[in-house]
Amino acid sequence: MTRLLRLHYRGLASTPALSRGQNLTEKIVQKYSIGLPHGKEVHSGDYVTIKPAHCMSHDNSWPVATKFMGLGATKVKDRKQIVCTLDHDVQNKSDKNLEKYANIQNFAKEQGIDFYPAGRGIGHQIMIEEGYAFPLNLTVASDSHSNTYGGVGSLGTPIVRTDAASIWATGQTWWQIPPVAKVELINELPKGVTGKDVIVALCGIFNNDEVLNHAIEFTGEGVKNLSVDYRLTIANMTTEWGALSGLFPVDDVLVEFYNQRIEKLPQPHPRVNSKTVQAIVDNKLESDADAVYAKHLVVDLASLSPYVSGPNSVKVSTSLHELSNQNIAINKAYLVSCTNSRLSDIKAAADIIKGHKVAEGVEFYVAAASSNVQKDAEAIGAWQDIINAGAIPLPAGCGPCIGLGAGLLKDGEVGISATNRNFKGRMGSKDALAYLASPEVVAASAVLGKIGGPEELQGKPVPANPEIVKSLTIPSEEAEIVEEEGEASGVEVLAGFPKSIEGELILCNADNINTDGIYPGKYTYQDDVSKERMAEVCMENYDSEFHSKTKAGDIIISGFNFGTGSSREQAATCILARGMKLVVAGSFGNIFSRNSINNALLTLEIPDLINKLREKYHGSSELTIRTGWFLKWDVTKAQVYVADSEGNLILNQKVGELGANLQDIIVKGGLEGWVKSELGKQ
Repeated sequence: MTRLLRLHYRGLASTPALSRGQNLTEKIVQKYSIGLPHGKEVHSGDYVTIKPAHCMSHDNSWPVATKFMGLGATKVKDRKQIVCTLDHDVQNKSDKNLEKYANIQNFAKEQGIDFYPAGRGIGHQIMIEEGYAFPLNLTVASDSHSNTYGGVGSLGTPIVRTDAASIWATGQTWWQIPPVAKVELINELPKGVTGKDVIVALCGIFNNDEVLNHAIEFTGEGVKNLSVDYRLTIANMTTEWGALSGLFPVDDVLVEFYNQRIEKLPQPHPRVNSKTVQAIVDNKLESDADAVYAKHLVVDLASLSPYVSGPNSVKVSTSLHELSNQNIAINKAYLVSCTNSRLSDIKAAADIIKGHKVAEGVEFYVAAASSNVQKDAEAIGAWQDIINAGAIPLPAGCGPCIGLGAGLLKDGEVGISATNRNFKGRMGSKDALAYLASPEVVAASAVLGKIGGPEELQGKPVPANPEIVKSLTIPSEEAEIVEEEGEASGVEVLAGFPKSIEGELILCNADNINTDGIYPGKYTYQDDVSKERMAEVCMENYDSEFHSKTKAGDIIISGFNFGTGSSREQAATCILARGMKLVVAGSFGNIFSRNSINNALLTLEIPDLINKLREKYHGSSELTIRTGWFLKWDVTKAQVYVADSEGNLILNQKVGELGANLQDIIVKGGLEGWVKSELGKQ
């Protein structure tokens, strides 16, 4: 029997291993997966247990430590795997914050964990400087900008605190390999266009969740024309683009980057040396010729110009030419954060601002990505050039990027920043306007007193921008799949885990149902809410009739980006309290997905199914609908069947394999229960 497999979403890309090769993301995950069946090749959609090379946490290290100790753990599994940095609230000298910082430092010392105190720098920069995030390894962090590591060919992806505690205690956690999007870059950037312009443009021109919850691989001839610092900036902001990772290849440019650091800028740690660099040359990984990608995006770098993001949204990108002509006055400018505060960024800003003064009424804040970066910037005079122009220095760290410390935006103010996020209220008042741009544009704007470009400092206008040349394709693949009854199972099923999961589909026909809609915020911080009460208020803010229309054993099916919003775990546990073990959606918010598995709630992404139901119920205003369609997930075959009440087959869909390692977490009641079980074995 043959059928068409659509391979562009998680859960839909699980063709048999022999039928296709692996992309670079899958190959790195293969290296860091443990407990795989013999001969198993991993692909998008598969659930795997990963043992990352390193796991970083920052100011949230103490909450992670508290959870770690609450699990009954007393000693980290592998002290060399764990890194703690203090970077977010480094300007806060309150007794409470200093006590937290002391707790983290003392815990790290007791455990023998690598620790970097406040002022050393932003954790992501430290991970790269110190050689933790290294080409072709898998490094995670309990921070959303761990995507940054992809700039040096390290697969970096974020985890939540429960995952971090699990890694501390057992060395491992779980991951579902996401769909992988190939972003092909062709040609070369015009003069004056930077890596920041590339990612700001991408966020603006592909702003309909095209890469939401995807892993991204940057390919194409244009990659070799991008410096490693540009790659780090682009990878960093794939987070804002909605992706789970942003991976650049290991090429001659990257190898030369490391060789230069060894020869001219001695590395602070021997992890980076001629031997380790040569090893990545000798053991280079790259995608197979027949690797499958969920989507293929192409952008002509030569068609780009300087772009600015905002206000207050990364999905809005406007050419600098257009904004400059609007004469938008600014109050504050920022050269800070893990995105654009490396040495090349500071030097680029210094080259623009040298010999000028920050405009009257404008505050220009600067903080290096690390103390090492600041020392290097001071050594070449770039740091002093910026200070001489009137900039206000801040300690190496996050600060205003995340709305902490000095220099926050006030009501009615306008700011332009070289950071990564300009969400409303993030950098201060919700009644302020925040724009994002390259270090060069930020420095020029600080002098001009308005959003503008470096050309204007010489009395020239910002050139008109060409039309961006881009394309997007969603490929499909044909694959032969034997589906005879009684076929030998390809997936081992553990004792205590069901071989199949069945139930009637309950349609919640909306996109972006957020965690407050699933579990109202007024209950979130009430610690005495009973399981029965949680079941009653489940989905209350979405539909007050949800409880009366549903029953235990039903399966929720919803639209796209289900579970977006806050990280409250109750959004998952209230569904479990309602007696539902599975949620199906077009796509999920990443944090909701992780919280679901961590609490033993299963999820499946099947966009074709929600689209079929939307066709059936087109025009209906009912929020919660009993569809009369029944889903069966055959875990042994990694296959989903949907039939109507008459038994007519509506969908026959391959999904990702639910391996024994993931099943074990579910059987144990979630990740915390699994960790406790593992600690009991030890």
